[in-house]
Amino acid sequence: MMTNLFSVFDPCTGMMYLNWMSTFIFIMMIPYNFWFMPNKIMLMYNNVIKVLNLEMSMLMPYKGMSMMMVSIFIFIFMNNLMGLFPYVFTSSSHLVFSMSIALPMWVSFMIYGWMNNTNMMFTHLVPIGTPSVLMPFMVMIETISNLIRPGSLGVRLTANMIAGHLLMSLLGDSQVSVMLMLMFMFVILMTFEMAVCIIQAYVFMTLTTLYSSEV
Repeated sequence: MMTNLFSVFDPCTGMMYLNWMSTFIFIMMIPYNFWFMPNKIMLMYNNVIKVLNLEMSMLMPYKGMSMMMVSIFIFIFMNNLMGLFPYVFTSSSHLVFSMSIALPMWVSFMIYGWMNNTNMMFTHLVPIGTPSVLMPFMVMIETISNLIRPGSLGVRLTANMIAGHLLMSLLGDSQVSVMLMLMFMFVILMTFEMAVCIIQAYVFMTLTTLYSSEV
């Protein structure tokens, strides 16, 4: 039972071992005419990008970074959403996916900050108004909290995506008669999972933006 339950999160299941290709499956499903011909979905997509770009511009002091952050949001959101479809591998429920985005971003922020704003990076280690006795401890605490930031970003996204999928897998293994009685619960759970897809992509983007604003 447990082997079958967790097999949906195994990236090496199937004959061809191409589960990770589902990361880009949303690009294959969208026809080329979608990007060139005006339609309602594209209009809604552009409005979402405008709102996110305006919000990122208020949080981020560097110009041009909002485009990268919005692209990360769209990429994570589409992968989260595609994972709700049957027989589609959920790549965002793995630390390999989330850490491959969070770790390079955090390393680039640290390299840029320590090379260009060294004094500011040192000032972040000691909050304003800290007593002299507590300064060594605050430096240790702030250093540890800074080092675990990419891990917290990756684990947060992975854990939230796994939790909902595990619950749906548990309910899906029940008998047909039980599933019919729990159909209303399935609808509520699916709506909740769609909200989680949006919220987790937004949280990942916002936290990455806040981390970059401290550099």
